[in-house]
Amino acid sequence: MALPFLPGSSDSAQLGKERFHKSQILSISNGFAMLVGLEKPGIGGEPLVGQKITSKYSVYPKGEGRDRPSWVAFDKQVLCFEAYFRETVPNAKVETYRIRKCKIYFFLEDDTIQVVEPKSKNSGLPQGTLIHRHRIPLPPPNNDQFYNVFHFNINQDMVLYSRTFTVTNCDCFTKNFLIKLGVYLNEPAMVPDDPYSIRRQQIEESMNPFRPYERRNTLKQFLDFDGKVLRFHCLWDDTKNIFGDQRELILHYYLADDTIEVFEVIPPNSGREHVSKFLSRSKLPKTGAACEDYYRDSDLTVGGEVNIWGRKVIITDCDEFTKKYYSSKYGIEDFTPVQYKVPPAPKPPQPVPPYNGFGSEEDSLSSCQSLLPKRPQKDLRKFMEKDRYGLNSNMLNFHAKMMTTDPVDRERAFSISFYLSDDSMRVFERPQKNSGLLGGKFLKRQRIRKPGQELFKSEPFEYFTAQDLYVGAIVCLNGVNFQLLDADNYTLNYMEQHAEEFPRANTANIFSKLRSIPEGKQSEIRKFLSLSDPSNTGFIPYESFRGLMMGLDCGLTEHEVLVLARCFSQRQQPEVDVGLMLAVAQDFLRRKHFVNFPHLANIFMYNDRQKVGCLPTKEVRTICKAFPLPLPDSLQEGLLNRFADGDGIDYHAFVAGINWLEHPAPPVMPDDILKVSTRFDDGCSALKNINYSNLLKDIFNLSPNAGDPETAASM
Repeated sequence: MALPFLPGSSDSAQLGKERFHKSQILSISNGFAMLVGLEKPGIGGEPLVGQKITSKYSVYPKGEGRDRPSWVAFDKQVLCFEAYFRETVPNAKVETYRIRKCKIYFFLEDDTIQVVEPKSKNSGLPQGTLIHRHRIPLPPPNNDQFYNVFHFNINQDMVLYSRTFTVTNCDCFTKNFLIKLGVYLNEPAMVPDDPYSIRRQQIEESMNPFRPYERRNTLKQFLDFDGKVLRFHCLWDDTKNIFGDQRELILHYYLADDTIEVFEVIPPNSGREHVSKFLSRSKLPKTGAACEDYYRDSDLTVGGEVNIWGRKVIITDCDEFTKKYYSSKYGIEDFTPVQYKVPPAPKPPQPVPPYNGFGSEEDSLSSCQSLLPKRPQKDLRKFMEKDRYGLNSNMLNFHAKMMTTDPVDRERAFSISFYLSDDSMRVFERPQKNSGLLGGKFLKRQRIRKPGQELFKSEPFEYFTAQDLYVGAIVCLNGVNFQLLDADNYTLNYMEQHAEEFPRANTANIFSKLRSIPEGKQSEIRKFLSLSDPSNTGFIPYESFRGLMMGLDCGLTEHEVLVLARCFSQRQQPEVDVGLMLAVAQDFLRRKHFVNFPHLANIFMYNDRQKVGCLPTKEVRTICKAFPLPLPDSLQEGLLNRFADGDGIDYHAFVAGINWLEHPAPPVMPDDILKVSTRFDDGCSALKNINYSNLLKDIFNLSPNAGDPETAASM
């Protein structure tokens, strides 16, 4: 019994269907309504009656594993086929057709095809990519479909855009892939011979060049001479041409590859436009472009000519490296330069206007040298060499007194310091007890002009230098005359160590002055020295020695006598109590409000890796300088010497001795401070006895009593 034809009771194709949409077939293009959906499916995406829908995706199975799209499963997988096509050559005598080999690439991810023809030498054809990568339709009448993997096989013809390609072979990956798809592969085919290509190959093989290429190994030359360049100064005389003149050139010859480059020297305000190079770096032929004979280093000599593309260039000179190279390789010693320039006219003098009185002399001079005045430049090299560094203060200190008739000013004591870094001077007045004068800074640090100079003049001023200061000299500082009485030990040592800069501290000059004394006067000197030493000890007091030397008529100054005495002296330093030195050090630290003793002790303990309570003297001195410990250098050095035990210092005892908080010392008087301070700075005060016997032997080659019978009898 059949079911009634009612909704829900009949067998309908619409049962279970969920998609009932209609395809869009109308659209607007460039402002016009158009029918664009002739190939679109019907309701629900089902094809209409008699309609064939072209597939947009690959027909081969998807990749193994998960359900991945083809562009992921077959990414970067390409089938490669070898093929050729026959091209007809019309209106040609030698060839009627041409066989052109190419490669066909099939990209599995999107069924695209690319055809590439390998490039051959001197073919004269536009080779390379013949068909760019895209999907290629089948030939008519199936042009609504595209090539896929099943259309490819070996030894078959394929029509790509009306051009027939014959597939001859494929690579190993392509064979395995097609076999796995179940494609039966044909046997590989042979590529037919191209008559024209064979003829061209025979002609090339039968050619015998007159000058075959000879390979030269230039690697050794490059490794030996890389970075070595010969430099020549040249002249190109172009005066024969209209508006021509003499042109200066610089020729560089590179020994690494025998190339030459030329630069032109363009003088300022010449009116010529500056160019980067007169000749770019290349090998330079001797005669012309067709010549293979190039310039070598043996062809370049001073005074010779070089043909730079028709320009006769004369080599006038070369640098020092070039001279050494030619002297060592070719034995050439004559490098006389070619004179082609007129000697330059002497520059007219540019008088400097006189000093106007505003600012310093350097400031006034800089305003005359340029429209925009610049700050005067200091001698930075001298400052870096002579600036204070460590224990080297590079400062000369002299004790001086004022040269005046006033009895009060005559008793005043001054200290003059000269700074070697910038030739500046400073005058400090020492405080004296019950003098009625406060003391302190007498003249601030500055460069001081020598007296007797005109103020408003064009010539530069003369300033005091280190050579103008010596013991016994009288200097006028800003209208006040000072006599230098003494110098500290550092100053005397510095002047003696740099005797070439300080003639009055040069012992050779002093000895030459003494040797110029007549022999009769030398006998009197020996007799006086022997009488001054009744005990025949070989030593006399410094004052007696000084009186004798100053009385000689040989031009010795006070400073030269002092240097001579230091050379033959028996120096004795007065002993100073360690307790007094510690008391003075505590007084200095108390006035500087230094209380950071625990931190100083911790630094010493940190540097004491072995924990022995002792550090080297050099390391302790460095820590005290870096901390810093506010003590005078002379006092600090004296304390370190007293606490030194061999090569080490007990830093616990040193810190405890200067700690004025936990171990206060009794108060000190100003005389004690002055005594300790001058203990390490006196120059001639430490000179006691002079060894005159060594002086007579070294200077006069005489013994103290030789040739003096009266003195010998009295002795």
